[in-house]
Amino acid sequence: MTYLAKPKFHHPSLPKNALGYTHRDYEGSISTLCAGCGHDSISAAIIEACFELAIEPHRVAKLSGIGCSSKTPTYFLGHSHGFNSVHGRMPSVLTGANLANRELIYLGVSGDGDSASIGFGQFAHAIRRGVDMVYVVENNGVYGLTKGQFSATADRGTKSKRGVMNNDSPIDMVGIALQLGATFVARSFSGDKAQLVPLIKAAISHRGAAFIDVLSPCIAFNNHAGSTKSFDYVREHNQAVNKLDYLLGRAPIAVDYAPGTLQVVEQHDGSKLVLRKLKDEYDVSDRVAAMNFLARHAAKGQVVTGLLYVDNEPEDLHLHLATVDRSLNSLGDADLCPGAATLEKINASLR
Repeated sequence: MTYLAKPKFHHPSLPKNALGYTHRDYEGSISTLCAGCGHDSISAAIIEACFELAIEPHRVAKLSGIGCSSKTPTYFLGHSHGFNSVHGRMPSVLTGANLANRELIYLGVSGDGDSASIGFGQFAHAIRRGVDMVYVVENNGVYGLTKGQFSATADRGTKSKRGVMNNDSPIDMVGIALQLGATFVARSFSGDKAQLVPLIKAAISHRGAAFIDVLSPCIAFNNHAGSTKSFDYVREHNQAVNKLDYLLGRAPIAVDYAPGTLQVVEQHDGSKLVLRKLKDEYDVSDRVAAMNFLARHAAKGQVVTGLLYVDNEPEDLHLHLATVDRSLNSLGDADLCPGAATLEKINASLR
């Protein structure tokens, strides 16, 4: 027997966050995906991130397209705003919603078929425009709903479950996001919750286009020997560029010490942090270096994960368009229709 509805009651001693919510308040319906699907792990990471950030569920708008990945918003944040668009068109729907109401937190969930094929143009324009959003691609390299054909992100030389070889060059969503100007770019693995949760938390707190490519093996069609997006392959070839955590803003702790030396730093909670500064650390603020780093490690067959690039002074679409501070959906007739004299003044400036 299958139960699609979770019981509404829960144990009274469940842990609560700063707003008094439990994990259950951030959950959705019971998943209908294959047992063990990596996408469910991503949903769990989103739930954990929102719980730890103490976000009010009604402040989140979750949007998706078509595919196994685009079903997942049903399985988290059941009390949030949700919209399931047509195949590949989620970015434009999200852009319109963001322009109308800038007060919400926008979470776009897509897949490699939804974003790297039919929706590739939509993905590109949403990223280059700097829409303030978290864009998550649940990347498994196949079309799961249509029984395992290669998607555009499948690596050349990978084999399908039936033994067919992929001869097409892959689209690297992370590389494209970097090139298009995303101000927060990361890659993670659905099986690495310790890395994925802080990445999602940081992306939610980032203003601008935040993109996370999450390798999420399809256990039904792409989790076999010969696949470069299987659990075993990713675990064996994972090259993490940094160890991550995310803390809410407090007074900054400043340190100044030479490369190759140790420094003990006292944290806000009184704990001691021992730092060793490396001479050749990965620099998350260098976009070009990030692209070169990805290319070098991809040539070695390594899957680079972690925070790959972040712009500390990001800009979003509202800043580019110089929109008013109020949400557009809250403006009245007097604001939207200033009168014939104002219209004539605008027309005169264009002559």
